[in-house]
Amino acid sequence: MDDDTLKRRLTPEQYRITRCAGTERAFSGPYWNEKRPGTYACVCCGRPLFDAATKYDSGSGWPSFFAPIAEAGIAEHRDVSHGMIRTEIRCAECEAHLGHVFDDGPQPTGLRYCINGNALDFQPDEEPHA
Repeated sequence: MDDDTLKRRLTPEQYRITRCAGTERAFSGPYWNEKRPGTYACVCCGRPLFDAATKYDSGSGWPSFFAPIAEAGIAEHRDVSHGMIRTEIRCAECEAHLGHVFDDGPQPTGLRYCINGNALDFQPDEEPHA
């Protein structure tokens, strides 16, 4: 998807985060407190990235996951911005900036994928009809 199409399709905040490696303020974005089962996909290209079953409350104010749906769906890049050395993660399909991954997460992986909620699109699982 070209840049002009993304500018028209995304909100200014989604564009700033995913295309300019921005960050939303803690506790301000969507999904940090979402608890329903479902799938989190890239807001730019729709690639499924995280299953809600791997989401946990890290206390950081951003949606946090201990594993992606598929490792091939996430691309890792060295980030030396802001005087820190971190591992930036992007959507492997469209290179959208998602957030960062840290090694202080829960088991079974010990990882914390700290994701900007504005980089995600949440699709709740359909509830069975009674």
